[in-house]
Amino acid sequence: MSGVKPSPDEVTIIPMSEHDLLEVVEIEEKSGLSRWGWAAYYAELQGGNRELMLVARPVSLSALESSTIVGYIVARETAGELHINNVAVRAEYQRRGIGRALLSRVLEEGLRRNAKTAFLEVRSANLAAQALYEKSGFKAIARRANYYSEPLEDAVVMSLELG
Repeated sequence: MSGVKPSPDEVTIIPMSEHDLLEVVEIEEKSGLSRWGWAAYYAELQGGNRELMLVARPVSLSALESSTIVGYIVARETAGELHINNVAVRAEYQRRGIGRALLSRVLEEGLRRNAKTAFLEVRSANLAAQALYEKSGFKAIARRANYYSEPLEDAVVMSLELG
């Protein structure tokens, strides 16, 4: 393998399927997100927000690459609000615009569903993620004390007006 990792124009963003869940859970575990686990993702795929569950895959894989999913995003739309639950990109693929591409696609889908506002929570110490969200137009609107466990940490609540 050459060591060159894909940029956003070298990945395709497609709907998540049940076949993706083992890799999604692996990425979740390695990225330190709050644990959903296989069963929660599977249950979410059975609901009406399936189109808001996306994965990023390299357009072309070398024979030596075992993983095919480099990132994912999961969101839910209810009553005109888009809530972004989880966004994660494998560490070796970060800082290449893949997270931003996933976020853009899910925001587009939220608009298509007539969502007016998008919300998310992010760990207060995750400054890289906060910067990504701010570049996408999100603003910090609140703080939730001790929202996360393992480790215990505050959440910054961010929102974006969509339309």
